[in-house]
Amino acid sequence: MSVTQSQTITSASRDAPLPAQNLRQYEFENLVPYVHPPETKEDLPWSELVTLDLSDFDRPGGKERLAKQLEHAVHHVGFFYVKNYGLTQEQVDRQFTLAKNFFALPVEEKALSEVDYGNADYNGWRRSGRRQLQQNVKDNIEMYNFAKFTKDFEGKYRHPDLIKSHLPEIEVFAKALHSNVILPLLRLFAIVLKLPDEEYLVKQHTYEKRSEDHFRYMIYHQRTPEEHEASGYGQTTGHTDLGTVTLLFRQPVAGLQILGEDGKWTYVSAQPGTITVNLADTVSHITGGYLKSSVHRVVAPPTDQWDYDRTGLLYFARPHSDTILVPIEDSPVLKEAGVKSRFDKPISMGEWVKAKQTLQLNPEITAKKYAESGDGTVEVIGGFRDRKYA
Repeated sequence: MSVTQSQTITSASRDAPLPAQNLRQYEFENLVPYVHPPETKEDLPWSELVTLDLSDFDRPGGKERLAKQLEHAVHHVGFFYVKNYGLTQEQVDRQFTLAKNFFALPVEEKALSEVDYGNADYNGWRRSGRRQLQQNVKDNIEMYNFAKFTKDFEGKYRHPDLIKSHLPEIEVFAKALHSNVILPLLRLFAIVLKLPDEEYLVKQHTYEKRSEDHFRYMIYHQRTPEEHEASGYGQTTGHTDLGTVTLLFRQPVAGLQILGEDGKWTYVSAQPGTITVNLADTVSHITGGYLKSSVHRVVAPPTDQWDYDRTGLLYFARPHSDTILVPIEDSPVLKEAGVKSRFDKPISMGEWVKAKQTLQLNPEITAKKYAESGDGTVEVIGGFRDRKYA
């Protein structure tokens, strides 16, 4: 879908609609198309992850079959794949093309949409180089976050003209991820937890009510061999995501690793036609840690992929901002496991997001807190502590 002169762009933008003559330069035939880099030929230690076929969901017994497939993955691994998620490859490719062309914009144009770091507002453009990795080496990660396309965020953020001209298509794409992937997964989690109400988690994640879900374009810029060596061949340290689940579209540049229960790191491979899903902190909080918030990191790619950027499309799902993060009481699975709250006082999702995003967006604050603790952990909020992983 390209924008025509009869369309008006108003969703989630405080800018006036663009004149029709200005839109033509942003139509897809005038953009540089994104092409996936070739996969590595190196023999890497790959993770063995289950793949859910979401087309089975509405078939007789399909939900139960899928939930059975998930039981081990969500409790012990925290990562899996989904396929047949209701979006075409063309729709996916167009989003990669928009991401590629956005990151190629001049810095001064992207800076007009820069995030509000101090207030932990992560929607908009986040520039690279804000985090010190090693001496004289800073991070090479750049991203652009889209808030939910709801009244809560309408008119709050300014978008570059390239993005503004394609907002209707981006909105369709983001909403499809929520309805086609997030909601079915939440129902499967409810079945795994044996909740009497299969819609329990869905009711905490409705699209219309305020939450901090967001869709992201992301890029790890390529480095020279000297920069890789100086950085210690790392891109990010081991971490967990802060929401319910994260969706990551197939990216052939190897680098994403997960930490297994055996303490070893393995690579997540780029499976054709799939989305990689990882569980995050919030779903772990509301299950007392029973559903695993996976520790993962991104490292330097194999040498045969050093000449490529690593571009990503991601969707981050989070419950309503007023959700209190306590273990679900109606789950016999959680009762049998004897789970306890991970906080020492009631914490809402909004409070959790603000606290953790403050640490993530302000590396100087985080470094100071880690230095003060001296034990490799830092309190986020309510007694819950994040940990550093190598």
